[in-house]
Amino acid sequence: MEKREKTSIKNWAEDDRPREKLMLKGRESLSNAELLAVLLGSGNRDESAVELSQRILQSVDNSLNKLGRCSVSDLVSSFRGIGEAKAVTIISALELGRRRKAEPTSERQVIKNSSCIYEAMQGLADLDHEELWILLLDKSLSVQRKWRAFSGGVDMTIFDVRLVMKELLSSLSSAVVMVHNHPSGRKVPSEQDKNITQKLKDACEIFNIKMLDHVIIVNNDYFSFSDEGLL
Repeated sequence: MEKREKTSIKNWAEDDRPREKLMLKGRESLSNAELLAVLLGSGNRDESAVELSQRILQSVDNSLNKLGRCSVSDLVSSFRGIGEAKAVTIISALELGRRRKAEPTSERQVIKNSSCIYEAMQGLADLDHEELWILLLDKSLSVQRKWRAFSGGVDMTIFDVRLVMKELLSSLSSAVVMVHNHPSGRKVPSEQDKNITQKLKDACEIFNIKMLDHVIIVNNDYFSFSDEGLL
């Protein structure tokens, strides 16, 4: 089989090169593969940086969330032309993006529905371990604070509803939202998820605190207890 000759990015028209294209037309004009190629800087002997980037994205179904869960060894072992330095650059850039999504905005977020919760906490989809977060809301349903209650797995034996209630009462919260992720990608709640939800809801009712929802985040999707009539 005849080997295809690689077309170097240097031979492209200037406004088609990723770096130059960004400078001339703005960052929004670049595809995901082109943005990834800027990070890589170069490809391998048979592929340009853009072609290599396209192949990397195809391997994760063009999902940046899935790419964000790849390790250095995953990238180095799977793609010729990706060494540790390039793999670390990719992972660092995606982690910055995840942290940017999770960073509080100057204006308080108002929780109107489950999609607002997903938008506020979708960075959890990038994690390879379970985390459970509590959103403390005021009377206008604005987020006062996001509190990570557990990391590494949510277990009924370690879920202490008293600690959650202490946070809610000390902040004078009027409502609460529970959010956690399923790294497995399975968005259907487990019996344990249902038990934890009911446990917190019962405790909140004693103090007239409204439990608005429990949202499970997976990849580009989510499950809402409220939407499904489980609250």
